[in-house]
Amino acid sequence: MTDYLEDILPRLVKLRKELHANPELALEEFKTAAKIVDYAKQHTNSKIHQLTETGILLEFNSGINGPSVLIRADIDALPIEEINTFAHRSIIDGKSHKCGHDGHTVILLGLAELLSYTEIKKGKVLLLFQPAEENGKGAEAILNSSYFDGLDIDYVFALHNLPGFKKHQIVNKSHAFNANVKSMIIRLNGKTAHAAEPEMGVNPARIISKIIDYASDITINQPERDDFFLITPVHINMGEKAYGVSAGFGEVHLTIRSWSLELFNEKVKSLENFIKLNAKEEGIDTEISWTQVFYANMNNDDAIRIIETAAKKNELELQKMQHGFKWGEDFGLFTQKYKGAMFGLGAGENCSALHNPDYDFPDEIIPTGIKQFYQIIKNILNN
Repeated sequence: MTDYLEDILPRLVKLRKELHANPELALEEFKTAAKIVDYAKQHTNSKIHQLTETGILLEFNSGINGPSVLIRADIDALPIEEINTFAHRSIIDGKSHKCGHDGHTVILLGLAELLSYTEIKKGKVLLLFQPAEENGKGAEAILNSSYFDGLDIDYVFALHNLPGFKKHQIVNKSHAFNANVKSMIIRLNGKTAHAAEPEMGVNPARIISKIIDYASDITINQPERDDFFLITPVHINMGEKAYGVSAGFGEVHLTIRSWSLELFNEKVKSLENFIKLNAKEEGIDTEISWTQVFYANMNNDDAIRIIETAAKKNELELQKMQHGFKWGEDFGLFTQKYKGAMFGLGAGENCSALHNPDYDFPDEIIPTGIKQFYQIIKNILNN
């Protein structure tokens, strides 16, 4: 297997750099999807399914009854201007692969090649190239596609590269691998007035201040605690740049996260009640809506053991985390529906952080990701 991976690595790296140079945002990944399909046709014997406009699935079916395993990679980029100067830097202004989805994509294509080369003896393997992870819409769209109607899957797995951890290290976490994350949009409708006579209108400034203070009061930004709950103000807008007008409209955007969905819902209900009560006292109408919803990846104990067994077989260092990561990841919808887990793959202790403008996926860990997924599949299918 090692010799085979060494043979195919140059073309995987070449494709990874092509993807990096040509990033596409969530739900715009048309050229990326086309490259995935073209590569699969040239280098694999998989059955290719197009689940959504940019969602691609490669199916390996032995035709013999056995377990089914789904492995997922995300394929979208971010609206971040790249500052790197290397040859494969993004050629698209304001867009770049700053979360490593270009690397995740080629890991799965390499896995598809390896499965074509070795063949599975029983069961079924599904390799999913999922769009729109960054805005939380991709997993839902895939799971709502007709392909998944009544589909029985025994295990689902995904990885995420992790800067700050040793290269090739496998990072595992029981239960919540990452947080539940949702973003709240609060619209406050008051009444404009002359800035010299604010008492003749209803200015949302005071209620905005109260919301920010209350959000800070109920925040527990201590991820080691089970009651971790973090509210981050991300955007505030009020009125216009018209210095003779007292504002009559305001908007507050908050991103909220916690390990426990039950705690999340409880505290959010308290926040909503606070907003509505205080807005009513101020004479302000409120509208509350939600966007970019991510559910925690709840790692199954059996799946965790399979990951650890595979890491030991591959002689990879294993790092067990005491608490999860605070960011969101929409693979959580899969682990809520199916037994499975997400794990981390160390990208290097000196690797730039995810979503930083100078981040680049380290190509050295591509074979590590392939081998880890391949061993997971072997362990489940008993190949």
